[in-house]
Order: sequence, then structure tokens, then C-alpha cells
Amino acid sequence: MSSKSTNPLELGRSLSVPNVQELAQSDDQIPERYFRPEVDVAPLASIDEDELPVIDLMKLLNPELIDKDELFRLGSACKEWGFFQLINHGIPEEVIEKTKNDIKKFFKLPLKEKEAFKQIPGHIEGYGQIFVHSEEQKLDWADVLTLNIQPSQNRDMRFWPSNPTTFRDTLDTYTLKIGKVVDCIYGLMAEDLGVDPQDMLNIFRDQLQSVRINYYPPCKQANKVLGLSPRSDGSALTVLLQANDVHGLQIKKNDKWLLVKPKPSALIINIGDIMEIMTNGKYKSIEHKAIINMEDERLSIATFHFPSIDVLLRPFPELVNSDGELYKTISAKEYAMEYFAGKLNGKNALESMKLRK
Repeated sequence: MSSKSTNPLELGRSLSVPNVQELAQSDDQIPERYFRPEVDVAPLASIDEDELPVIDLMKLLNPELIDKDELFRLGSACKEWGFFQLINHGIPEEVIEKTKNDIKKFFKLPLKEKEAFKQIPGHIEGYGQIFVHSEEQKLDWADVLTLNIQPSQNRDMRFWPSNPTTFRDTLDTYTLKIGKVVDCIYGLMAEDLGVDPQDMLNIFRDQLQSVRINYYPPCKQANKVLGLSPRSDGSALTVLLQANDVHGLQIKKNDKWLLVKPKPSALIINIGDIMEIMTNGKYKSIEHKAIINMEDERLSIATFHFPSIDVLLRPFPELVNSDGELYKTISAKEYAMEYFAGKLNGKNALESMKLRK
């Protein structure tokens, strides 16, 4: 397979924008394009660590610890929240800590060194920002490093940092282990949904994996900006690792924004639009955003998983009842093109896909 035909990031475009880390370190006024008047008025509630569903992978995989109630909790989390924390996921603490440390070291580099991995104008992969489609739109208070991971022939090593020297190996190890965790979750989801696990795994046999590594600088007017605009993910599953102790992820539930406070070393997993389509709306792809801290930076790495772009996105037959399919059938390639072009972003990401409004 050629990288041109299988790389979803090649299907998107994004305009170049100023480096936010540099803006945050200067005494200049914050440019108007970053001000978001809706931030101040958004209803916010904080949730305790234990309120966001916590799923223990060991209780689902270890024969000596199998807990059938845990599978029910997983299904409920996917149906009612669209987000959950995963603990006892089997990724060694050493791998988690190396990943966090290398991310921090990269963003501490001088701007000139980071810009050696800068996006090519009009593309997504590399260091910069994504989802910028016009010179007038509001901008996120963040810098990101976006990279293709799997299949390996999709990797463009021009954009993979060589400083710190361990960065490439660390990211390779981390994402490989994340991919194995995700494969386990696909099988468990199939069991919860009553779908043939092999059918689920066949869809994702040649799955695509990419990462977006996020740097959210502090802002003296943090209540006026956003690190990530409200959106659902265009993936099947997304895995988020928070790289420091500063919280900022918010998810929307019952028309309120809830601040997520992950457990140490937990992975935050969320359902993406593609999985909602494939489950005929049973699993929910939830709107989320990132807020900014006034004094401290926040770092995270999001790992996205997609089926091969040749796959047709439609519900598993077992999940289609008398009401029929909720969403129109579309190829993963067409969906990726519309998503990365900004046509499916925002709070109504799946609205245009619905067969019945």
C-alpha cells in the first residue's frame, strides 16, 4: 500500500499560524483571534476522579480476576459517557514516564529547533496547528505535533523529532503498546455489543494510528481562550495520556462541561465518530474541549485509531433494529476528507451524517 493512498493526514489541510508558546512568553497583547467570548458563559461542573467511569483492564482479561460486571461497566461507559479511564492497562510505568519526559523535553527546545519539524504549508503532519481553514477563524491557544504512526510506511521521518535523542524510540514503543491495548478493547466492545469479535477485528486489521502531541501554554487571560475548540473526534477510538499534573480536558454531559481529573498513569479513552456510526449510535462520540491554566503549562498526547480508509463505514448488522441505520454509509476516506477539511468539526460533527434529523 502506498502512503499516499492510506494516510488520512494527507487528506487534510491547515493554514500556518503564530507559535503560541512564543506568544505566551512575550509581553505582547493576546491577538484578537484567540479571544473566545463563549468561554466565560459555559456552565462548568467539576467531577471527582471516581465519577468518570474507571475500567480495570485486568478484570476483563486475567482469567483469575474475570469480573462480568466490569464488562457491563465498560458498555455503560461507552453508551452513557463516551469516555472512561482505563487502569491496569499493562503498559509499564517506565514506558509511560519516558513518553511524558520526552514530550516535555521537546517542547522545552528553542523555537528554532522545534521548527525544524514544522508543518509544510497546507498540510497537517508536523509541528504547528491543525483545523485552521481560514484567516478569520478563531484560534486555539496551543501548539501541536501531529505524526502518522501506523502503518509504518506512512511515517514521514522529516517530522519526527531527533531531539531528545530517545524521542523516536520512545514514541514507537509507547504507540505500539497503545495499539495492543486498543485491540483488546475492540474485542471487549464486540462482546458487550453482541457483535462477532472477528468482524470487529477485521474492520481494524489494517488500522491507521496517528498522534497529536499537545502543548497548552499558560495564559494570563486563561478565561478568555481555549486550548482546543469543542469537537468530537473523527476516529474510532482515541487514547489520551496526560503528560503532567495540570488538568484541562472537559467533556460535555447533560449540557454541562465536566472537568476530567485522571488517575495517575490512567489512560483516558473516548469513543470517536466512526465507532458511533459502526455501533448505530449505541456508543456515543462526545463533544470535548481543553481549557487553559493561568499559571501552568499543560501537556498531553492523544493517539487516534482509524480503520483503513478503504473501509465502508456502516453499522454492524446485529446493531440495526427496526428503525434501520441511523447514519448514511460513507467510506472512511471520504469521511476523513470531510473531517479534516473542517466540514464535520464542532458540536454537530455527526449531524450531517444522520439519515433522520
